[in-house]
Amino acid sequence: MDYQILKNIVEAEIQRFENISEEEWSHKISPEKWSKKEILGHLCDSALSNIRRFIITQYKENENIVYDQNFWVRAQNYQNIPTQDTINLWKFLNFQIVNTVENIPDGALQRTCDMTKNELQIFTLEFIINDYIGHLQHHLKAI
Repeated sequence: MDYQILKNIVEAEIQRFENISEEEWSHKISPEKWSKKEILGHLCDSALSNIRRFIITQYKENENIVYDQNFWVRAQNYQNIPTQDTINLWKFLNFQIVNTVENIPDGALQRTCDMTKNELQIFTLEFIINDYIGHLQHHLKAI
């Protein structure tokens, strides 16, 4: 699998982020909706959770690794920290994901992780890695 695509996405987005004003980063269309800054924070939280999945699944199958995304965004208070700090965190977390997944032995990609919140959701590590990239691209469109 070629995970260089993730590194390329991050590098391109970092350049694009430079054209977004602080006002645009912080704007919320309603109190219930995330700002662009909070969306990026959510992507940091997703990276943190997925790094854990990518590592633990290699030595312990079917570990239940889930998170409450709304709670995490509120708890980390992304709306009120410097945008550049969140951008840097997002960048470095994703570069670490590239490093991590490039070092996963091919034989481990079929190991499984339990992502069950309410209904049974068990996926292979290979699926979770690819799904992570798709999830990232989906949310980047909103920024």
